[in-house]
Amino acid sequence: MRAPITIGLMALALTACASTTETNPGRTATEQLLVARATDAAVDGLRLPVPPGTRVFVDDTYFRTESAPYAVSAIRGAVLAAGYPLARTRDEADAIFEIRAGALSLEQMRRVFGIPAVRVPINETFNVVSVPELSVYSRRDRVGVAEFSGFVYDAKTGQALGAIVPMTGQFRIRSHQMLMIFAWGQQRLDPGDREPGDSWLQF
Repeated sequence: MRAPITIGLMALALTACASTTETNPGRTATEQLLVARATDAAVDGLRLPVPPGTRVFVDDTYFRTESAPYAVSAIRGAVLAAGYPLARTRDEADAIFEIRAGALSLEQMRRVFGIPAVRVPINETFNVVSVPELSVYSRRDRVGVAEFSGFVYDAKTGQALGAIVPMTGQFRIRSHQMLMIFAWGQQRLDPGDREPGDSWLQF
């Protein structure tokens, strides 16, 4: 009698499985990269209305939006790349660059040739049933959008030195699907091509 029980326990041990716990962040990795690339595009070529060499403090007090830390760091990097040393504090600065965010988010558009997915009410209590998409062709665009602006003033006197017109950037992923089976286009976001070992840029 013990032999069947032992065999049964061994079989259960051999067929045991393991599961992993996955987090569910507010944005997927692709969505985060879309916003990051749009941010990089927005700050590319940033120039301030002060002479090169002016020590600048970037004031992000009113820069409040999702993904703000990356955007602020990108702006600080663009200030450095433009030839303006960064001040660690207001007291050490010659000029203050106060920044604000107009947009830092995602847009999505889907075009369907056929019948899109719909939710149909089935009774008077508004219970619904989901009808899946039945399309011949569909196209999906996911776009990261970034827009920043700001103004610069003298750190000692508070006198206005100039305004920064809105800096805008976009990054898009487009994918296609035919007969709900065949998919092509840019399905993933890659870091881009570069020469082996060339992972840094001289300012």
